[in-house]
Amino acid sequence: MPARTVKIDPPKRDVLSEIYVPEAAKGVGVTLRHFFRNFIHRGGLFWLSVLAIGAGVLGAASQPIRIGATVSSSGKYAEPSQMVQAGYRLWARQINLRGGLLNRPVELVLLDDQSREEDVRRHYRHLLEDDPVDLVLSPYGTPLTLAASEISERNGYVMLASAASGNILFNRGYRGLFGVYAPANRYFIGLVDLMARHGLQTVAILHEDNPFNRDVAEGTELWARKFGLQVVMRRSFSETPQDLPDAVTELQQGFPSTDGLIFSAYSPNCYRLIQILAERGWRPPVIAQTIAPIHPDYYAKAGPAAEGVFGPTQWEPDERVPFPGTQQFIHDFEAETGLKPSYHAAAGYTACQILEKAVTSTGTLDQETLRNFIASMDSVTVIGRFKVDHRGMQIGHNPFLIQWQDGEKKIVYPRKLQTAAPRF
Repeated sequence: MPARTVKIDPPKRDVLSEIYVPEAAKGVGVTLRHFFRNFIHRGGLFWLSVLAIGAGVLGAASQPIRIGATVSSSGKYAEPSQMVQAGYRLWARQINLRGGLLNRPVELVLLDDQSREEDVRRHYRHLLEDDPVDLVLSPYGTPLTLAASEISERNGYVMLASAASGNILFNRGYRGLFGVYAPANRYFIGLVDLMARHGLQTVAILHEDNPFNRDVAEGTELWARKFGLQVVMRRSFSETPQDLPDAVTELQQGFPSTDGLIFSAYSPNCYRLIQILAERGWRPPVIAQTIAPIHPDYYAKAGPAAEGVFGPTQWEPDERVPFPGTQQFIHDFEAETGLKPSYHAAAGYTACQILEKAVTSTGTLDQETLRNFIASMDSVTVIGRFKVDHRGMQIGHNPFLIQWQDGEKKIVYPRKLQTAAPRF
């Protein structure tokens, strides 16, 4: 049975227009497809999501614990952000069916940032200053999380960076920001290791000119040199329409025989690169991209040119992944949404797991107490070990590497998790 949409007239809060209420008593959650359809139908209106709260499940008199974040219904972060929020929603429904946090229902307050920093700042000021929530999660992506964490730090909140990995986030001396992902500068360790082992010698790096992708590129260059590869070119490109084609032309003309192209960008430009290479009938033997290749529908969107493309991933929905709760999460996510989870969904779920452990272990919502607990945690979550350094940076695990082979996504690194050997 589909979830009900309940109108509020007038809105209780000036930035919120609707309450989205699943029928928890019947075990029905918010599906990702249903959510997407509603966002499209309603033009990206701001949403307050109240998940799995029903008289038959939790005490009606309990005041909810409100967890706030922004999500992206549109723009360049929309595809991964929608997966992240699906992870949030699944966890919230499950925790409420188990009795909530501290015997109180959980309410997700999710506001639409449309992939814009100005909207992130406006919404997080609302969430943390105007109508304060109890706990907070980050937006998707390093640029948006940079903006959001400035506000959370100023207001003394712990923020789980559930979907951002730029090293820049953790080099500012913030006490309350903690990463879930392995940092961006380690994304392509596996690829350059494999290239060196297979006798490949040269690599070019193209990247979007923004904090996350700069961190990926800088780290990749350092790791490539460490593994003995020659970096023949490293070039950034802007968001202007012609800059990416110009960057590809520069590479194609200057280094047509390079063994590999590592391309760090958000999803729209990943698909655009594949199109450009296909139109020109040219590509290096090794192509790798961030973000887009890990999505289950990458091959369908990119077409045959996606064959052989590598991509770093923090986690994969595969039976060989050994972390506790992984298989149950995959099963529950598929039952809830009809979709395979990406690592963005798993990371969103994991961020909520970390908050859950911190709150239940300390028995409080006091931010300083939670900060101290999370800073000292050493736990295994759905996506692997969670442990942070003194900066709040995740140091518990490294990314995997996948490759699209015969229309399917395969784990090719590390060896102990391989579902297929890499193809060069």
